[in-house]
Amino acid sequence: MNSTFFCVTQAWRTHESELRAYLVHRLGNSHLAEDLLQEVFIKAMRQGDGFCSLDNPRAWLFQVARNAIIDHQRLHRETAELPDDMPEPDEQAEPIVALGECVGRVLTELAAEDRDIIEQCDLNGIKQKAYADMHGLTLAAVKSRLLRARQKMRETLATNCKVHFDTEGHVEGHVPRR
Repeated sequence: MNSTFFCVTQAWRTHESELRAYLVHRLGNSHLAEDLLQEVFIKAMRQGDGFCSLDNPRAWLFQVARNAIIDHQRLHRETAELPDDMPEPDEQAEPIVALGECVGRVLTELAAEDRDIIEQCDLNGIKQKAYADMHGLTLAAVKSRLLRARQKMRETLATNCKVHFDTEGHVEGHVPRR
């Protein structure tokens, strides 16, 4: 009998009943639990010498069991057929996407300093720390200026584009300007 086989079977004998109880509890089906238990054992055997060098074989076995449950649930997830007469979704753009043209106009109406910080940090993705370094400002000053600039832009959007927001601050819609 080789040492790998001995190592795996010894760990298996020690933890098999605990693994079985865990799988039955999680799945509520003893036959399925037995099937997954066999898969765990096979994976342990396939690990070979790697299994024998584990610091905590019990933890490894339980992790493999958890993954087996997840894989099984993914593969056997219940699905429902959609009816053939289901209407097509409306091709309306999300309110925030439709707002793009108005945002461009509002940006030109902001003070140069406000426009620059919004364009650099929000639109071009420059980190606030990098912006602070480029302009000789502290990070706190940049955060404060960006907050004020965003608030001015929000107020301008609400006024000029008739943007309305939901209770969480997300754009619900707007009235485009001509």
